[in-house]
Amino acid sequence: MATAAASAPAVGPSLARFGLGTAAVGRPGYITLGRDLDLPSERSVEALRARTRALLDAAYAAGVRYFDTARSYGRAEEFVGSWLAARPEAAADVVVGSKWGYTYTADWQASGVPVHEVKEHSTAVFDRQIRESRALLGPRLDVYLVHSVTPDSPVLTDRSLHARLAELAAEGVRVGLSTSGPAQGETVRAALDVQVAGRPLFEAVQSTWNLLEPSAGPALAEAREAGMLVVVKEGMANGRLADRNATGPDTTVLRALAARTGESCDAIALAAVAAQPWADIVLSGAATPAQLASNLTAARLDLAPGELARLAALAEPAELYWRNRASLPWA
Repeated sequence: MATAAASAPAVGPSLARFGLGTAAVGRPGYITLGRDLDLPSERSVEALRARTRALLDAAYAAGVRYFDTARSYGRAEEFVGSWLAARPEAAADVVVGSKWGYTYTADWQASGVPVHEVKEHSTAVFDRQIRESRALLGPRLDVYLVHSVTPDSPVLTDRSLHARLAELAAEGVRVGLSTSGPAQGETVRAALDVQVAGRPLFEAVQSTWNLLEPSAGPALAEAREAGMLVVVKEGMANGRLADRNATGPDTTVLRALAARTGESCDAIALAAVAAQPWADIVLSGAATPAQLASNLTAARLDLAPGELARLAALAEPAELYWRNRASLPWA
């Protein structure tokens, strides 16, 4: 049975497996369901900077030590960097992961923008974005991932780019990739085969895995076995597994377990991610401190094998899941 959670998470070993992502608060527009209810109506740079700092403060106080950002998350790297500069005690023991390969193009607009970000996995983009990331994060850039790699990405075959990434790895930055799309497993396995000078290039992977889209699980287990750091994103399926949105027949099992245990749907959904033995870090994408506190109660939940088996019934075909995700509006 899932164990009851206290009103607030306490610092403990289990919270070391949770991280905070900044995709939802580093820019005024994103695709998380219900985001219009979570952010201030005035989404100025200063308003979102303040919200990001409040989340980082709350996460750090709770015991979270992994923080995730990206070049394409608007000004999220800037927000994280300024928070670290103001919190030297945090800068000493957190791990910061960022991503390159997408360029933010929405000009601080929440909606009505034809294209919010443009993907390009080239040496020119890497050279530009590593300079930008380092300018904002300085020596706290610990993990640097190629953003949203799919099987056809040149990053899997471009030897000149491999050489650039190997140079970065030699400087002490853990180089990796994030994945997206219905062929995540294929992408992860292809990345495992990439070598430079006889050594594996990629040392970290960040993939989508949640109760609706678990297809990457076997490949992520292989990545973990090979020694890669495995970070799980979108454990809440962009809000589809939050209590306020988990209302359809596709989430009946989740709601039933939440009702029986007195836990929130989001905590159970993230606890199911944390139950995967290959998952090193489970990201919360919370946009409010209250959401973060609820998400982190997952650290205290111990889902029984039977509960996990019943929750597995929520899984959708990967192609359907990613079509649904692509249809989510930026708001």
